[in-house]
Amino acid sequence: MNRNIFQFIWKHSGRQQILLALLTVASFPVLYASLELPKIIINRALSDPQPEREIFGVAMGPVTYLLVLCFTFLALVLANGAFKMRINTFKGVVGERQVRRLRFILLDRMLRFPLPHFSKVSQGELISTVASETEPLAGFIGDSFAQPLYQGGTMLTILLFLFIQQPTIGLVSVALIPVQAYIIPKLQLKVKLLGKERVRKVRQLSERIGESVENIREVRVNGTVRYVLAEFSQYLGSIYWIRLEIYKRKYFVKFLNNFINQITPFFLFSIGGYLVLQGNMTIGALVAALSAFKDLTAPWKELLDYYQNMIDAQIKYEQIAEQFSPPSCSTGPRRRPPPLPT
Repeated sequence: MNRNIFQFIWKHSGRQQILLALLTVASFPVLYASLELPKIIINRALSDPQPEREIFGVAMGPVTYLLVLCFTFLALVLANGAFKMRINTFKGVVGERQVRRLRFILLDRMLRFPLPHFSKVSQGELISTVASETEPLAGFIGDSFAQPLYQGGTMLTILLFLFIQQPTIGLVSVALIPVQAYIIPKLQLKVKLLGKERVRKVRQLSERIGESVENIREVRVNGTVRYVLAEFSQYLGSIYWIRLEIYKRKYFVKFLNNFINQITPFFLFSIGGYLVLQGNMTIGALVAALSAFKDLTAPWKELLDYYQNMIDAQIKYEQIAEQFSPPSCSTGPRRRPPPLPT
């Protein structure tokens, strides 16, 4: 069984991932137009009203011109929302289909385990892996290729808009992104390694609970209940301290990321305001830049979350693949399993 989750995803859903990528790219022009239109409304329809303006050769008064621009903006917002809804729905369908396939593959491999291997693994551990541990992979499988493309493309579209408004504003907007890109993933990696250790401890606890239930008669007859409880207490304590460390590190990362995100608006207000006072930038461009930067933080946060989810999914998938790949498991030619229902 392959240990790389991306190879599994591409092998079984490559065509769907390409369709997702094309749909994602098609949404970027609509996004850019929705960023540009507020600036036109402020600078032309409100700050510089004319008795008559033309749109595609059609003359209209100032009120009509304003209403046309506003309804166009509303249509762009609806179109952008429709793209997001369609992309997210498609990602969900792809993710659920591939998790269904993964569970089918795991069950197929489980039925081919050598008989002695069943004495080394607990029934509860196999059930938990197939039913529960594969569930979080559905979201990542749908996001695996489309999410970085969509969020990265959204960021580039917004940054292109900011640089077109004023190169200085664009530089201010991206100044702290390299700092976040270097620091945040390193801190997140430690959180994920702690998460891997937590999963390992929980599995050990589940296995020990299964053994205790299976041998409950011997435990009571020999009077070892207190020893078993002491062992459970040790497992629970280890899990508690690991989770506590995860909480501390996770919320420190969130605090640091939010703090860095709030520094940039300070520079935008101060530097952008200075450029407006010097006549090097219009108020409409500054307002549009501030609105665009507000939209910039969301895809950047999604990219950081994607990196964190990628590490988590890869660790989970490796653990699952390792668990369902015993050394003596048959991998030779066999009868083709029945196809999955569509």
